[in-house]
Amino acid sequence: MKTAVLYSFNDIRIEERPVPEVGPGEALIRMKACGICSGDVMPWYIEKKAPLVLGHEPAGEIVAVGEGVRGFQAGDRIFVHHHAPCLECRACRRGDFVLCETWKRSHIVPGGLAEFVKIPAVNLARDTLKLPQDMDFLAGTLVEPLACVVKGMRRLGLKKGDSILVLGLGVMGALFVALARHMGAGRITGADMVPYRLEKALEIGADEVVDVSGRHITGLPSPVALPMADRVVVGPGNAAAMAQGISCAAPGGTVLFFTPPPPGEMLNIEPNALYFKEINIIQSYSCGPDDTREALRLLSLGAIPVDKVITHKFPLESAGDAFRLTAKAGESLKSVVVF
Repeated sequence: MKTAVLYSFNDIRIEERPVPEVGPGEALIRMKACGICSGDVMPWYIEKKAPLVLGHEPAGEIVAVGEGVRGFQAGDRIFVHHHAPCLECRACRRGDFVLCETWKRSHIVPGGLAEFVKIPAVNLARDTLKLPQDMDFLAGTLVEPLACVVKGMRRLGLKKGDSILVLGLGVMGALFVALARHMGAGRITGADMVPYRLEKALEIGADEVVDVSGRHITGLPSPVALPMADRVVVGPGNAAAMAQGISCAAPGGTVLFFTPPPPGEMLNIEPNALYFKEINIIQSYSCGPDDTREALRLLSLGAIPVDKVITHKFPLESAGDAFRLTAKAGESLKSVVVF
C-alpha cells in the first residue's frame, strides 16, 4: 500500500509498505480522506517524531475486523481518533484524557496518510465513531480538529452573548468562529494578517475582522486596533501573540492559549494587572472521547459550514503539496487528502 512518510519538514516521500495485519479486537480500514493538521506543520513539533507516516484526521471504511470485535463490521463508515484513553485512571476519571498514559501511547497504524490503516483495540473500543449515512468522508475528517475546538471552547467558558476575539484565522480559528456563532456568542471578532483568511472568517460567521498587518480593516472604525473581549482565543503558538491576547481580555475575561510555543520560549506577564482585572489564562491540548462525540453531533446538525472550511483537496501522491500549502498559512484553510 502507498503511504506518505515525513523524514524532515522538507522531505515527504510516497513509499510502499505492507498492509497491516489485524489482530483480536482490532479493525482495518480503507482510507477515504484524511486532513492535514496545522500542528503537523510546526517544524519543532513534527520533526522530533520523524520518520513517521503523516495524518491523524482520518475517515474511512472498515474492510476487516479481528476476533472478538463487537459493534463494528466490514462496511461501516467511521472516524477514528489516533489517541484513546483507558477511561479508568485518575486522569480519565477527572476528564483529563490527554494526561492518560494509555492515551499518550495509543496510535493508529501506520498513520492516516496510508491506503489502509489498522485501528488498535483500545482506539476501536474507546474513540471510534460511525459516521451518519448522510455525512460524507470529507466532513468526517473534521471530527478531530472540531473536537479540539469543542474542548477549547468548553475550557474557555463561552456563554451566550459573550464577546469573543479569535487571533489567527487558519482552519482552527475559523472553526472557533463557526462554533462561537452556533453557541450564540455576542460580537465575534477575528484577527489575522492574510486577506483571504479574513474574508473566509466573515463568510463563516465573524461580525468583524481586523487585519493586524495594518493594511486594512473590515467592520471596525480606524485606526486599526483590536477590541477588548470577554473571551480571547490565541491561535498562534508564540509569546508575542499570547501577550497580545492577554492585553485584549476585558475585566473578568478568559484567554485561551490554543497552540504550544516552542520549548524554551518565555512569556512575560504582569500578575498585578491579571489579579485586579481577574483575567484567567488557560490552555487546551487535543481532545477526548466526549469532545469527538460532540463534534460529530455538531457536524451532523450542519452547525459547521464544511464546504467553506475545507478549501483544498489532494490525492495521496500529492500529500507533500498539501503539507506545504498548509505550512504557508496563506490562501487556504483546510487541506484534505482524498483517496
